[in-house]
Amino acid sequence: MPTNVASKAPATSAVENTGDCAGGIVEIAHHLSRKLAERAAEIDQNDSFVGENYTLLKKAGLVEAGVPRELGGGGAEISELAEMLRVLGRACGSTALAFSMHTHQVAIPAWRWRHQKVAAVEPLLKRVADEKIILLSSGGSDWIGGSGKAVKVADGYRITARKVFTSGAEAGDILMTGAIHEGEDGSRSVIHFGVPMKSAAVRIENTWRTLGMRGTASNDVVIDNLFIPDANVAFSRKAGEWHPVFQTIATIAFPLIYAVYLGVAESARDIAVEIAKKKPAPDQSLAGRMETELRAAQLAHRWMLDMVARNAPSAETVNEVMIGRTLVARHAIATVDLAMELAGGASFYRETGLERLFRDIQGARFHPLQAGPQSRYAGAMALGLRTEAIF
Repeated sequence: MPTNVASKAPATSAVENTGDCAGGIVEIAHHLSRKLAERAAEIDQNDSFVGENYTLLKKAGLVEAGVPRELGGGGAEISELAEMLRVLGRACGSTALAFSMHTHQVAIPAWRWRHQKVAAVEPLLKRVADEKIILLSSGGSDWIGGSGKAVKVADGYRITARKVFTSGAEAGDILMTGAIHEGEDGSRSVIHFGVPMKSAAVRIENTWRTLGMRGTASNDVVIDNLFIPDANVAFSRKAGEWHPVFQTIATIAFPLIYAVYLGVAESARDIAVEIAKKKPAPDQSLAGRMETELRAAQLAHRWMLDMVARNAPSAETVNEVMIGRTLVARHAIATVDLAMELAGGASFYRETGLERLFRDIQGARFHPLQAGPQSRYAGAMALGLRTEAIF
């Protein structure tokens, strides 16, 4: 049975989020795909980190792809970055998912620099372009509520925290995160800052033993009494409530992250079709249901990117992006389920690659906003109710 189907060009191209980005980083992603696909099974089987793949991505110029050209980067738009991640996701879900965390942490300040004229992000973006540093995200581990403790001291804060689900931690240079500061009046605010991963106050605990996306090495990052100067605090917000910056984060980040899961689903579809074609009487109805589920996921992802293209992050765009996130997850998971059925017993063998994709796609369930909060958020928006504390 073929194991490298994922590296081939998409067989289902009726809905693709290419926009006007047919070349550049998307072509590079296609070029790298075969090598990534060749390594994917071994990485998964050994619970290894995709470190060698990061080296390839860095050499290919994808680390700085989202930095504006004026600041030394590739100047890629969000739609192009999403297409890059979708292509990488078809080849190796773990590589694409881990790299999506860096990609969105670059895309967000790049968008703010371009559209909101925020000059404060320039030094970070220039470092990504010049030094090819890797940014890490702790978004899923603290999100709107925040996590960790920030104690005010002279000229700064002392930070103690455990950040779980830190994808690609061992390759990272700076962890973009936050911690909760409790004021003397009992108020709780979250301060946001970057954590230098080489600091003696930072360590990685190898906790990532999981069902799928094993190669992301999304281990715990433990921060013990790290000093963050006042000047290094990017912004502060009320804990447990949406902030305009987080509306920007949610609007931009999730179309990028979920491009990965779309790629995983497309790869499963292609493998299943190739297996089914070799059967004397393949199940046409089952193949059609699979195709329909995949198209629904593709259309939902296109909607997410349409929201980004408005360049006006708000509570409304968060709602629409998160509706899209739920639909991509639902239909991508259903696509892979049906791919397993269409392939039949062959899907149970590791050799086909389908069982790995089945495990990897389950990760789509767990990013914010998960099903309950997303439904409440959408319902509150529909009813004209407040949403700032729904996350």
